[in-house]
Amino acid sequence: MSGYDDRDGKIWMDDQLVDWRDANVHILTHALHYASSVFEGERLYDGKIFLSRKHSERLLKSGEMMDMPIPYTVDEIEAAKRAVVEANGLTNAYVRVVAWRGAGEDMGVSSARNPVRMAVAAWAWGDYYGDAKMQGAKLDIAKWKRPSPETIPTAAKAAGLYMICTMSKHAAEAKGCSDALFMDYRGYVAEATGANVFFVKDGEVHTPLPDAILNGLTRQTVIGMLKDRGIAVHERHIMPEELEGFEQCWLTGSAAEVTPVGQIGEHTFEVGALTREIAESYEKLVRS
Repeated sequence: MSGYDDRDGKIWMDDQLVDWRDANVHILTHALHYASSVFEGERLYDGKIFLSRKHSERLLKSGEMMDMPIPYTVDEIEAAKRAVVEANGLTNAYVRVVAWRGAGEDMGVSSARNPVRMAVAAWAWGDYYGDAKMQGAKLDIAKWKRPSPETIPTAAKAAGLYMICTMSKHAAEAKGCSDALFMDYRGYVAEATGANVFFVKDGEVHTPLPDAILNGLTRQTVIGMLKDRGIAVHERHIMPEELEGFEQCWLTGSAAEVTPVGQIGEHTFEVGALTREIAESYEKLVRS
């Protein structure tokens, strides 16, 4: 397969569809130097983007938190996504919306005079963790920690927050793992590099409180699904030593969907009935 810069198709950039290979930015784009960028990752199922408007709303909120007002409304972002999907003839795909500070009068830390730009791309993409959907992903434990909300806007889906994710996932893959699990700045279990995490014990579900991590839209959806089934869900601080006592584990995210976890570090988990039920129910929900 060609690289992501060398494909046929169309990408929406700043109000127009352009050829995929021409969707470029200048080398002095502010975001390239200072991570002034926010984004959304979404899934298109049978011609419909799951929770599309919620993703568009969160993109705008992320821009606000980054002091980077995005010059488009939710409706305009929705129209851009539809245009990309139609132009590329896609029915099942991954959709990436990104907004960033472009090149302009400023080329230092300050960038208030530089325009905020936006682009939308979409492409066919299978399971994020490959065959882990059946046998359970294997996770490393990252050496980096999720930062305090006092140091960075942790509720924003911002590019800079993913720097330690890239490094941690590279380290995990070098060990034969699919991903890595972060602790937060206090030492509590946090999340994987691009997904939230859930645990099962004695028929009840435990998941980290999202007070220093992104409260994922898939996470919220799955919590709702569990509660609809009458299953107790405990959103709380989880200590790493509790991992050995959990029976099942799964990850959630727009890209990850619901992916079972078979191992985190030295701790193993069964791909149990509840994990499979939620994964299957989520698959039905997104296509309903």
